[in-house]
This record gives sequence, C-alpha cells and structure tokens, in this order.
Amino acid sequence: MPELPEVETVCRTLREPLVGRRIESVEVFWPRTVEPTPVAEFISEVPGNGITRVDRRAKLIVFELSGGGVLTTHLRMTGQLLYRPAEAVKAAGRGNHLRVTFELDNGARLDFIDTRKFGRIRLLSLEDWEARSAEFGPEPLEAEFDPETFYSMLRSVNRQIKPLLLDQTFIAGIGNIYADEALYAARIHPQKISSSISKKKARLLHDAIVDTLSSAIENAGTTFRDYRSGLGESGTNQSRLLVYGAAPGTECARCGTPLRRIVVGQRGSTICPRCQRLN
Repeated sequence: MPELPEVETVCRTLREPLVGRRIESVEVFWPRTVEPTPVAEFISEVPGNGITRVDRRAKLIVFELSGGGVLTTHLRMTGQLLYRPAEAVKAAGRGNHLRVTFELDNGARLDFIDTRKFGRIRLLSLEDWEARSAEFGPEPLEAEFDPETFYSMLRSVNRQIKPLLLDQTFIAGIGNIYADEALYAARIHPQKISSSISKKKARLLHDAIVDTLSSAIENAGTTFRDYRSGLGESGTNQSRLLVYGAAPGTECARCGTPLRRIVVGQRGSTICPRCQRLN
C-alpha cells in the first residue's frame, strides 16, 4: 500500500497540471469506488468545480474544489491516479481497470485505475473533511513534529513501537515499509514498548523517520509493482531499502548478521537481531 512518500509524490506530480483546471465531466465505472456517495450524486456534484489545491494528509490525496467541497483519494493496494494530457487521452482509451475518470477543461483527463478495486474516492463537505483530518496524528515532516514532541508522545502510551508507528491516529502516513526502515536505522526492536524508549533513542528514531521519509520522497517513492506517480512514473527508492523486503538470511548492511523476519502486531517485520536487540 502506498505510504507517505508515494502519496506525496503523486500530489507533487499532479499539482502543476491540475491546479486551476475545471472538471467538465465525470464517469464512474465501479460504483463502490465513490461510496458512500451515490453515483448519480457524484457525477452531478463534481463537474463545474475548479481544482484549487492538491495536497496530502496522511495517506490521502486531497483535492480542494472551488465550490467548497473536497475530494479525497485513498489508493489502497493497487490504485493509481494518472494525469493524461489532451494529446494522450485517445491513446489511453478505457483500460480494463479504469474505475473513475475526470474530464478537464483543457481536454486532459484524470484517471483512477485500480486493479483490485479497494481504492476509494470520497466527496466531502469542507466541514466533514476537517473532522476527518482531525482524526489523524501529526504529520512527521512538519516542523511541529520535533524530537521533544515525539518523545512526549512515546511516553504517553505503552504499546509496541512498530504497531504504534503504523497507527494513523498516532502519527500520519507511515506504513510497513518506512516503519521497518526507520526502526532499523535507529537500532530499535519493533516490539520495544514505546514508553520505555529513552530520550536519546527517541531522538534517533525521530531523525530516522524524517530522514527515511524525506529520502524516499527525493527518490519518488518505492515501486514494487503497482505504485506510479501522477504522471505514470515508477519510484526508485526500492533500491535503497536496507531491510524491508530483504530475504531472511541476507546480511545486515551494518554488521553482517543475517537478517530475520518476525511478526509484530500481525505484520511481517525484517530486523537485524544484533543491531535491534530487545532488552
């Protein structure tokens, strides 16, 4: 599932071609994609709106509309939100997995493609969006997320650190890939209890989270199979991962110890048993 760096990359690549454009028409080919809004209401309410802003919140792509509404897109496992310039629309046609398409005032098209049909596009009022946004934890790349704040957050709960990092109400945007990478960088075992993490280790983990996410954004995200930017380009960050996806027995890049795969909170986790000891 795309995480913060992938969703941020989609937003950055869509911002320039979409902001200032007007949605002329909408087609919905898989009604569940726009639930709970009925299809008839969706294709009636969305056209005529200009796109005034493209942003990210947690793992959501957020389009602010000139009429005061908000469109949010959750890519889930296989979703892709692709911009088609006017000259490419005819060649793109309608593929087998096209779920929603937005025709724009310049002849271009924004397509939502989703092989497994788990992705969702929701039409919300501004008030409903603000309430939904408030349910997420802090954004890890914003200035307010500083080491002192993070340490206080960790001290306030008694949970295993990896499931806590994956909890979107605790911190926004982190998933399995970047939790594994950040914990490895900070030399913290994923089963470590959050409140027992020292201030020094909390700072190391804070910095590892920020560095890991920032680096992944610079590399346009991690593509294993389905993820693409808003312009259809693959990310390159997969070549820079140190533990996530590594086969058990692969040597640790730091100490040479064979990596081990364990299950934490029902999620697979790859660790170095020497660098990430559970004391």
